Amino acid sequence: MYRILTIAPTSFFADYGCHVRIRGQMAALRARGHEVLLVTYPSGRDVDGIPTVRLPWPATGAIQVGSSRLKLALDAVLGPTVLAAGLPFRPDVIHAYLHEGALIGAAVAGLVRRPLVFDFQGSLTGEMLDHRFLAPRSPWLGVLRRLERWIDGRPDALLASTAHGARVLTEQFGTPPARVAVLPDSVDPAHFRPASGFPAADLDALRSRLGLPTGRRLIVYLGLLAPYQGTDLLLEALTHLPDVHLLLMGFPYLDRYQALARRLGVAERVTFTGPVAYEDAPAHLALGDVAVAPKLSATEGSGKVLTYMAAALPVAAFDTPVHREYLGDAGCYAPPGDAAALAAALAHLLENAGEARARGLALRKKAAAAYTWEGAAAAIEATYERIGR
Repeated sequence: MYRILTIAPTSFFADYGCHVRIRGQMAALRARGHEVLLVTYPSGRDVDGIPTVRLPWPATGAIQVGSSRLKLALDAVLGPTVLAAGLPFRPDVIHAYLHEGALIGAAVAGLVRRPLVFDFQGSLTGEMLDHRFLAPRSPWLGVLRRLERWIDGRPDALLASTAHGARVLTEQFGTPPARVAVLPDSVDPAHFRPASGFPAADLDALRSRLGLPTGRRLIVYLGLLAPYQGTDLLLEALTHLPDVHLLLMGFPYLDRYQALARRLGVAERVTFTGPVAYEDAPAHLALGDVAVAPKLSATEGSGKVLTYMAAALPVAAFDTPVHREYLGDAGCYAPPGDAAALAAALAHLLENAGEARARGLALRKKAAAAYTWEGAAAAIEATYERIGR
């Protein structure tokens, strides 16, 4: 069994993809008998069963999403906190998330002489560009790409969340292929399940609490709200879909997107929930007729798609390598950035119920066969064995 020092430079736990991946992997490893100690930011909430150390910083309660100057300050304090927690823990392996975690992990791994595993969920500079923290013509872009290449060269093993991510590592950043393995995002099909797995009365009560209209077809979205997530384009697509309602579940920038919905004239057909707890998300998704994945990022994963798949929802998505990887032929695609085409894909699923149902069932079958946390934990164990204690 392994003692795993986990570095999570983020506001763990918050209810979105990166955090769900960390939670699922570490919980599955603990279920297999391994010991885990997770070191993270001061904000976020603890998860039962995952021992957590938070850095000594005034907790504001704010969830840090994406690149920011505050994250730079937090990461400067996180390094010493990881070392202070790691020395008495005596880890067998250090498991780092995000590039900041890999950078801190490289320093700590060198000091304690333990192997480092880096869970790669997308390009660091790609994320900075996606979040508009860095401009494409910034003089810093070249410097940061060289830093990213250097970081990617430190770990003993890198676990890419998609095959596309693995290619980014080897082709764009020169990471030796022997160090890179694909470890897809995962899902618990017993937690995320079809509407038939819930009492009808409970779903009716939830629909009433949310104030959703009756007799109107429902599109569901669960995840972060941001331009690179395609939120602006999703609201624009809704202008092409009369008599359809959108349940938009997520954060941040609620005020911005509520204002955009009003400007587009679709505010009456959108229900904004704000954050939805991981525990409550399955029932919310079960209300939907179709799910939508408008994410535009070319380098990040798209874990929300797996929750849709496990819920047996048909999915309309922008045609990106990551979405193709998960959805395959069962997805319904639109060219990236084309709001009208996304609306057409959604309309196709809504107007062809039998086909949509078959797509959803095929997606759930695929999720249960290929994308479980138990399978992910077994793959991580194999990586630990390969690089040695």
